Amino acid sequence: MRFASVPVKGSCCSYSSLAWAFQARCFISAPWTVTVEQCRQSSFFNTLTADELWKGALAETGVGVKKGRGKRRKKKLRKNLNRGQEIGEGRSGFLWPGLNAPLIQSGRVQAVTQRKKEERERIQSEIVQQRDTWEKKRKIKVKREGGWSGKCWGGVILDPPDPGPNGETYEDFETRVIEVKNVFCMNAKEGRKKSIRALVAIGNGKGAAGFAMGKAGDRMNALRKAKNKAIRCLHLIELYQNHTVYHDITVKFKRTTIRMKKQNKGYGLRCHRAIITICKLIGIKDMYAKVSGSKNLINITRALFKGLTQQETHQQLANEKGLYVVEFREEQGPLPIVVALPEGTVREDPEPEDEVPDTKLEWSDVKEAQGMKRSPWVNVRRTAW
Repeated sequence: MRFASVPVKGSCCSYSSLAWAFQARCFISAPWTVTVEQCRQSSFFNTLTADELWKGALAETGVGVKKGRGKRRKKKLRKNLNRGQEIGEGRSGFLWPGLNAPLIQSGRVQAVTQRKKEERERIQSEIVQQRDTWEKKRKIKVKREGGWSGKCWGGVILDPPDPGPNGETYEDFETRVIEVKNVFCMNAKEGRKKSIRALVAIGNGKGAAGFAMGKAGDRMNALRKAKNKAIRCLHLIELYQNHTVYHDITVKFKRTTIRMKKQNKGYGLRCHRAIITICKLIGIKDMYAKVSGSKNLINITRALFKGLTQQETHQQLANEKGLYVVEFREEQGPLPIVVALPEGTVREDPEPEDEVPDTKLEWSDVKEAQGMKRSPWVNVRRTAW
C-alpha cells in the first residue's frame, strides 16, 4: 500500500473522480489535505490478505485439517507466486501508477506512460533468460556422492553448515548423513502426521567431531537443521599418534555394545559402516570394532562417541596411578617402551591387586588365541528322526 497527501484544488467532483479513477480511499483532514490509500477491492481475492488466502488453501486450521487426514502423502507448502512475476509488466511496456510505477511523485499524481522500444526489449529478454535458468535448475538432478549404496541416504556428503552469527565459516568440516527416516506422530487434530528425521555427523579429521538429529516436514530442512545443530555440539577426541585410539574400549548404550580395539598403522578400519564413516570424520585410520546387540544407528552413534570421549590418554593414566606407563611393540621385541611419565612424584610401591582392572575376555578371542578351529557342523540343520 502507498500513502500520500496532496493539496485539494477544486471542488468535490475532482475528489470523487480521483477516488473512482484510481480505486482508492481518500480521506480529507484539516488543513485541507487528502490522504490517498491504495485499496482495490473489485474482487473477492482483493478483499482478503495473502496470509488469509494461504491459510484456506493449505488447510492449516479448522475443519480443513481434519478433512482428508492420513490421505495426503506430504504437507502442502506455501509457494512464492511472485517469483518471476512483476505486476503491471507486459509486452506493451506501459507504466501503470500504483503497479510498476509510483502512484504519486513530487506531490503530483502520475499519468499512464509507455516505455521506449529498446527498454521494453531489454526487460523481456531478461525475463525470458531468468525463466530458462529456473527451468534448467528444476530439471537438473542432484547427484549424491559418497553413499553406502545407491538407494540409501547413509554416507552421503552434504555441504558445510551455514555460517555462524559472526560470519565464521566451516569449510574445513566434512558433513555426512548417517540415517534419514520417516517418523509419524498421532495427533488428535491432524491424525497421523508424517515427519522426516535425519541423523548427521560432522568432523574435521583432526579429532573434532559431533553429531545431531534434525526433524522437519521435508528432507532438506531436516538435514539442514541436523548439520547446523551438529556444528554446535562438537567433541574433542584424543588420537594416539593421529591414527588410532589409546586403548581397547568396551562401551554399552542401551541394548547396543561396541568393542573397539587399538591397531597398528596400516590395519585399516574393520567395523560397521556407520562406525567407518564417523571414524573418517574424526581422523581414526586404524581400528577394529564389533557391534553386538541392537544395530540401531542412533544407539551405535551415541555408544561410539560415549566410548571415544571416555578413553584415557597415557598421560592421564600415568598421573592417576603415579607410575610409568609402558608399551610393548613389535619392533622392540620383549623390551617395554616408556610412553608417559607422571607429572607428580612416582610412588615406590607397586599397584595393588584390587586396583588392577578385571578384564572380561571374549570367548571368540580366547578361541582365536588358543588356535581352536570352527566346527564345520556349526549352523548346519540336522534332520530330526
